[in-house]
Amino acid sequence: MSTTVPGAGNPGLSLLKATLTLLIFIAPAPLLAASEQALKERIEQLEAELQSARQQLQAVKEEKEKLVKADSAIQLGKLKVGGAIRANYTVGDYPASGSGAASRAWEEDGNFTLDTFRVNLDYANGPYVAKLEYRWYDGYNFLHTAWLGYNIDEQSQVQVGVNRVPFGPGAYGVSQSWLFDQHYYLGLSDDMDLGIKYSSARGDWRWDLAYYVADEGQYSGSSRNSARYSYDVVDESGEGYEERNQLNLRGIYHLTGGDKSSTDLGFSLQYGELKSSGPQSDGDHYAASLHMVNNWNNLKLASQITRYEYDVDAAQGLGTDRLVQYGAYDFPSTAAAKAWVPAVSLSYTHATPSIDWLDSVVPYVEYSSVIKDEGDFNDSELFIIGVALARNGWYIYNDLAFSNGNEFIGGDTAFGDRLGANADNGWNTRFNINFGYYF
Repeated sequence: MSTTVPGAGNPGLSLLKATLTLLIFIAPAPLLAASEQALKERIEQLEAELQSARQQLQAVKEEKEKLVKADSAIQLGKLKVGGAIRANYTVGDYPASGSGAASRAWEEDGNFTLDTFRVNLDYANGPYVAKLEYRWYDGYNFLHTAWLGYNIDEQSQVQVGVNRVPFGPGAYGVSQSWLFDQHYYLGLSDDMDLGIKYSSARGDWRWDLAYYVADEGQYSGSSRNSARYSYDVVDESGEGYEERNQLNLRGIYHLTGGDKSSTDLGFSLQYGELKSSGPQSDGDHYAASLHMVNNWNNLKLASQITRYEYDVDAAQGLGTDRLVQYGAYDFPSTAAAKAWVPAVSLSYTHATPSIDWLDSVVPYVEYSSVIKDEGDFNDSELFIIGVALARNGWYIYNDLAFSNGNEFIGGDTAFGDRLGANADNGWNTRFNINFGYYF
């Protein structure tokens, strides 16, 4: 049997092959270099697109939930049932009880209390999604989240109900700590309101547009209007204001670097009405913010600058137009009606696969301040150094906080005016450990 090589008997074909081979070997070097450069640029472009997709996926995950739930959550068909139980150890510059009751004072070694019990329901069925969360505390309880959603496509979703207001660089502003930054105590991060929100990712942009008919409402507690999770303008006197008809717009542009770095540049806008319950006229409010999140591998730097103003009448229950009344966690408080709020945080996420009892550790340092327009008001600063530890369903915050104007950082003065006039202006310290098990 003989073997025939295709084309061996065709002189023309043999000559063509020889010519092509010769051209390959004698091709000009610039042509080969240009082809190699084009291929290299295409590979870099694909790597940048992959990194961008990863960053957008991570951003979506962070918006959905700050903490990853443990596998112990119960799956009932399309419904997932989970929750959390948390406890707090607190010690700091607090007054001694003098009566033998639990005290947070240094000299009485602080105290350990049950912080929160919560139930979470998550539903997913094709494009239809829903989320509900309810929380119980000592002496009060409230709804945290309750919305129905529809996934228009893989990048777009609509939520209707009590959902998170799109303002700031992420769900929790710049903060990584359990105590948050000052934006939270002014209703400018992790704020839940009743309305409709549209979210979409298009290319390097992420957009959120929302309308809120009202705040999330008052639930069970001893206060008149402050038994709620997030800070809102509340009417504790019966002659104050309540939030109505609020509009929000947020845009975040994602930039990817070539050295495993990325930057999210964003802006947030908010405008709403204030409905009067007393003799004063209705008011309104607005807030505008610029924010940025820089990532270098596991290192994150988040920064934000916000301007807010509340137009209120001196005839309101507080008797002044320089203050506005907020409320949350069953406690009313006051804050300056006009101010700037700068905030910055630096954190590092480190996985610990070599440690059996620990999955990751996140050290962080944060600073935020309320710089008020009123010359006789003292500014309100908050500085936090901390570290968060994660293991399966456990997430433990360890915060050492210093402040001259935050209601939850100790002090002998009465609760209610540290974000307002802040007459005391004294620096206080709080050390806090929050033990949380999420299921």
